[in-house]
Amino acid sequence: MDLRYATSPEHVPGMDTDALRRRFLVQDLFVDDEVRAVYTHHDRVVLVGVVPARGPLALPTFPEIRSAHFFEHREAGVVNVGGPGTITVDGTTHTVDRGAFLYVGRGAEDVVLASADPAGAGGPAAFYVFSAPAHTTHPTTLVGPDGGTVRELGDPLTSNRRTLRQVIHEDGVRSCQVVMGMTTLHPGSMWNTMPAHTHDRRTEVYLYVDVPADARVVHLLGEPTETRHLLVADREAVIAPSWSVHSGVGTASYGFIWAMAGENQSFDDMDGHPITDLR
Repeated sequence: MDLRYATSPEHVPGMDTDALRRRFLVQDLFVDDEVRAVYTHHDRVVLVGVVPARGPLALPTFPEIRSAHFFEHREAGVVNVGGPGTITVDGTTHTVDRGAFLYVGRGAEDVVLASADPAGAGGPAAFYVFSAPAHTTHPTTLVGPDGGTVRELGDPLTSNRRTLRQVIHEDGVRSCQVVMGMTTLHPGSMWNTMPAHTHDRRTEVYLYVDVPADARVVHLLGEPTETRHLLVADREAVIAPSWSVHSGVGTASYGFIWAMAGENQSFDDMDGHPITDLR
């Protein structure tokens, strides 16, 4: 488990590119036949990547979280960004196709992730786990690739027409504090979130997916008056502390998994910052 300690806005102006990437960019989360994890002290969020290429993989506990099992004091949203797969939670097997989400509530003990056909056209499953501490228990719930609350946002004239799926949220799959979903850009649109915003009550993480190998997303971070950028590739994530904007533009079409944890679950609890105010 890779540990990322909390940062403040004062850190960003003095960071060079390597320092920014070490602090906020999560790379190499998806490796065949491995369970890789990153723990950020911002809202105690844990990110996990699991690619069961040769056989099923159990989600372990980690010494850093000091629990008998991973979900003893935690909950998680899990989304499959690879080929078809399954997740077995305490003996109950859920079919989790590409784009499907599984919410796993506090108290689950045995969680095993597997690919349906790792040698097939879709390749092995690739499970992305976003976890936060939980103080109550909600039932494990599966949402298919087309499920959730769908919102159409943006405008093609400003290159940010996008389809947003809210899956784990206060009016959808219930959780203690995790909020999670997926956004897909329409053809010809490249900007993912406009206006850029902060929400001083939550940490948010973007996992970029379906980014072509020869493309990148230019992700903006930092305070609105002191922005920096990261060049982000496919299946790489960016940690956005509560004080940081999070927005970006790609050189090709892409999608991203967004997930939050913190003070509340209100999706619209944000402070917008028009592009004309960014520096």
